[in-house]
Amino acid sequence: MYENDIYSNSDNGSYTTYQTDANYNKAMEPPAGIGGKKKKGGFRKVLLSMGLGLLFGLFAGAGFYVVQFGLERISQTEEQGAGLTDDGEDAQTGLPEGLADAWMQNVKNITYVNTDISNVVEDVMPAMVSIVNNYTQTGTTFWGQQYSQQGASSGSGIIVAENESELLIVSNNHVVQGMDTLEVTFIDGSVAQAYIKGTDAEMDLAVIAVPLENLSQETKSAITIATMGDSDDLKLGTPVIAIGNALGYGQSVTSGIISALNREVTMEDGTVGTFIQTDTAINPGNSGGALLNINGEVIGINSNKIASSQVEGMGYAIPISSASPIIADLLERQTRTEKVAAEEAGYMGIEMQDVTDEIAAMLGIPQGVFVINVQEGTAAQQAGIQHGDIIIKFDGQRVSTRSELKQLVGYYRAGETLKVTVKRFADGRYEDVELEVTLGSQPQN
Repeated sequence: MYENDIYSNSDNGSYTTYQTDANYNKAMEPPAGIGGKKKKGGFRKVLLSMGLGLLFGLFAGAGFYVVQFGLERISQTEEQGAGLTDDGEDAQTGLPEGLADAWMQNVKNITYVNTDISNVVEDVMPAMVSIVNNYTQTGTTFWGQQYSQQGASSGSGIIVAENESELLIVSNNHVVQGMDTLEVTFIDGSVAQAYIKGTDAEMDLAVIAVPLENLSQETKSAITIATMGDSDDLKLGTPVIAIGNALGYGQSVTSGIISALNREVTMEDGTVGTFIQTDTAINPGNSGGALLNINGEVIGINSNKIASSQVEGMGYAIPISSASPIIADLLERQTRTEKVAAEEAGYMGIEMQDVTDEIAAMLGIPQGVFVINVQEGTAAQQAGIQHGDIIIKFDGQRVSTRSELKQLVGYYRAGETLKVTVKRFADGRYEDVELEVTLGSQPQN
């Protein structure tokens, strides 16, 4: 297309008409933004970006809705059960019967990971307690002088049962071993004295009791009883939670996964135990606390005693399925709340010596209470205890010093029958021998 333009002829003053190309004139227009019109392409790009963002948001929202909808449907199906409507549709999904089965199978394959464990912790924390063991440490100085000093150590416990008169708490044996008194702190901050009901040194388990009459109504309302789980069906990588009185500062929470199952670990006394291994942080004071699954069920009892300071990410717990039968037995023991009167106290009739760490390492003998002499006609002699035996358990409770053994005997009356376990040297090695002892009466002199 051409347009007519008029130009002046300067030579003769006349005017001549020329035809010019309109496209040529358009091409000579200045670029948009430089004294000319703006291009429309930038606006199109903005519209395109907004559209794509909106489309992405719709797809993301739809995906989230499908997952949530599927999870709700699964929950409803498990609670209500399957069924069909009068129209032959699935009662839960609203889809035809054939499609409903396939849809439910696909939705069940969705994995939903929730890293927020605050609700679980809130539910189980009322069943957790802190324990302080007040004890007396005795020993011999370099110059051969006997000494004793007061000390305190911290641990954890789990409320597992209640009877007519007692609140019953599970912990580790080493948490309560050698105690003079035990103090238990509950979730509301109240403190009560506890007493040993029973211990099992081999499994490192203990049950302690708090008289219900010593608890206020507010404390009784604040606490709960823990739910026991099943450790036999655990899998590697399963998320777990540990709660305990770490470092004696009060209850703290750590989380991780199960790193290994049926892990055999050699203890300080040479015995071998089988444990759950986890990368959950288990520090001093965590011993006796709970290892929980994400449902808040106790699947293990943590023990810092077997933790190693040379490595990180390796904590251990006693599997609850192995511990439960022993705990059930300890719950039936008689609680020893106070020592009996001196004239009624039981008597074994032995002279003894501590086997310290140094002596054990030097002579290659087990730790415990070494029997120097057995008095004639006493309960010890009648039970078969011999010179050279090393007493390691008294009524199932681990003993390692003379003071611990004397303290335990003080809770038993003359005439009571119990089991004493000794290490006896035979055929070139020490073997465990279990003896039944009926305590005698204290000598008149």
